[in-house]
Amino acid sequence: MSAERELFRDSIRSFVESEVMPQAENLDQHGVFPEALFQKMGGLGLFGLRYPDEVGGQGADFRTACVMYTELAYGSLSLAAICAMQSLMGTHFVHRYGTAEQHGMYLRPALRGESIATFALTEPDAGSDLGAMRTRAVKVEDGWVINGSKTWITNAPVASFLTVGAKTSDDPGIGNIALFLVDADNQGFSVGKPIEKLGVRSSLTSEVSFDDCFVSDDALLGDEGEGAKNLGGVLSEIRVMTAALAVGLSRRALEDAAAYSRERQAFGRNIGKFQSIEHKLAEMQTSLHASTLMTEDAAARIDRGEPSSHHSAMTKLFATEACAMIVDETTRIFGSYGFAMEYPAQRYFRDARFLLYGGGTSELLRGIIGRGVLSNGS
Repeated sequence: MSAERELFRDSIRSFVESEVMPQAENLDQHGVFPEALFQKMGGLGLFGLRYPDEVGGQGADFRTACVMYTELAYGSLSLAAICAMQSLMGTHFVHRYGTAEQHGMYLRPALRGESIATFALTEPDAGSDLGAMRTRAVKVEDGWVINGSKTWITNAPVASFLTVGAKTSDDPGIGNIALFLVDADNQGFSVGKPIEKLGVRSSLTSEVSFDDCFVSDDALLGDEGEGAKNLGGVLSEIRVMTAALAVGLSRRALEDAAAYSRERQAFGRNIGKFQSIEHKLAEMQTSLHASTLMTEDAAARIDRGEPSSHHSAMTKLFATEACAMIVDETTRIFGSYGFAMEYPAQRYFRDARFLLYGGGTSELLRGIIGRGVLSNGS
């Protein structure tokens, strides 16, 4: 890791230790959006970390962004998920395809933490299967009219604007998907009841609906019919970002498990002295180390502009499944206290489930990786 990146990691760790970790348990218990922390992160420039100076960003590379995601997840996966939506999916397409006016009205305030962005793609019957999308955008004079609904939309209850995927015709397939910028104040847009979740509870999630929601011509982000292609361009980053979140949560759980193993007494000695616990910690550490190296490698490939879809799929699959194992073993090491709300082990266990779904389920990723091996070898 470069000296500059090490200094950045130290600064993020300091922020996490002083500002995030003292609030993490309270955020989980009450499931409220962390407005004050969100604004502090905006003030620190975290949301604009990867964007260029000319739009108010920091111009950092993707490896540096992954350091940020990892350290935030160490403190609170809820906060890290909120940051990921704000700094990547929610603002990426506005930056890449928006007008200068839209950069001033939407992007810059979002990077400063003054407005909240989100990305609306998933539908009840169209998650990984984009071809099944039912939301429609019909061309009218001076704009488009959108009708449909989305579900599992992060930040939706508090969002200021959304990037929305919609089909522009009834043709089958994904060649007619387009992306649109929708202001949350638009007539015809509404937010449904928040979805109560097992984990990442401060990352608010809900359904959204579009009922004859009109947007102007310049709300089309990118060319009509190239929405799926444009989504594919950022999907590798989303998957590696998710792996970085998994690394942060895994490290936190492993550290807690090791500390408890040194303190907990059973049969006259610390439980860490028992071989069964040593073996658990060894498997956890080995998996975490592998996840860390895979994430760093995949992020570096993205920074170098190399083809990364295969490596990002493997990285997301391995790191998130490893995280699920590590947090599960943490609760086992804690024994009955791993089932008690008094200890954070149960929060790590609940939060880790979130990582298994976003960016492609493990089942989907295994199919992608397997087809890649069959087509191109190892």
